[in-house]
Amino acid sequence: MKLSWKQFNLELKYIFKIARGASLVEPIIILELEHDGIIGYGESSPISRYHESVETVSDFLKIVDLSRFESPFQLEEINRYLDSLGSGNTAARCAIDLALYDWVSKKLNLPLSKYLGIGNLPTPVSSFTIGIDTLEIIEKKVHEAEKYPILKIKVGLDNDEEIIRTIRKITDKVLRVDANEGWRDKFVALEKIKWLKDQNVEFIEQPMPASQLDDLKWLREKSVLPLIADESVMSSKSIPQIKDAFDGINIKLMKSTGLHEAIKMINTARAMNMKIMLGCMIESSVAISSAIHLSPLVDYADLDGNVLITNDPFEGCENKNGKLKIIDRIGHGAIPKK
Repeated sequence: MKLSWKQFNLELKYIFKIARGASLVEPIIILELEHDGIIGYGESSPISRYHESVETVSDFLKIVDLSRFESPFQLEEINRYLDSLGSGNTAARCAIDLALYDWVSKKLNLPLSKYLGIGNLPTPVSSFTIGIDTLEIIEKKVHEAEKYPILKIKVGLDNDEEIIRTIRKITDKVLRVDANEGWRDKFVALEKIKWLKDQNVEFIEQPMPASQLDDLKWLREKSVLPLIADESVMSSKSIPQIKDAFDGINIKLMKSTGLHEAIKMINTARAMNMKIMLGCMIESSVAISSAIHLSPLVDYADLDGNVLITNDPFEGCENKNGKLKIIDRIGHGAIPKK
């Protein structure tokens, strides 16, 4: 097996701002795994919150030696080997994982969902993300997202209510509110949630920092809206630790090291009677297409990373006004644009 990779800069239509930072360009790594005349495509969209960058991804990929394995079909052995290389580097590992699953399903001449045994089950409707911005730009974003039935609203700064009131002047559609750990005082967080209860909000995502687990448990006991974990959950092993603080989890392939662990997270969360959302970073159609194949197994989807950019280098599964569609193509379905 031969690995090769290159950096690509995803350009956003608007500055993407959340409680802990903002960007207009998101550097990613596109990976190719070549074996037996077949190429599997993977992607790494590293995030500094998890101590990764395109440089750390590249450094990790340089030490990976898949020549010791005879075939990409050795998924379990390859994952144990990658585990042996140390912790972290989840987005870097994700690139390898996605390429392996793409290769295997292509080799079997199957769409990824059929290889995974999911088949043609219905996909959920994805939310469309409105990042933090000036009120004027937020209004513009909401108007442009008119055809999307569910909006995900980024908050976590001092003007949260002002943002929600601005949106409510335009639409009464369902909102999902994501604070990205921005509310650091549990009493303030509780008051914000009480106010949001009357704003047609479906749930609150990661209201407080992951480090404040006891405060999150307190908040969940008193919250009038469901709480969904994002930064608090990385893998299936972390779910039992946070189950008393949240009603559900947000699985992102870049946090979970890819599809292999994401499937374990789905099974673990179901066993604990927790809701499941499948989310994303700012990503190309490689990662988004891979995630869409898993989407029939979850309750909520937030797979809009590729529709927020202007220069997607791949084409794959579709997000048409929030409705996710798996393309009838072998592998995860993402192919380079010509």
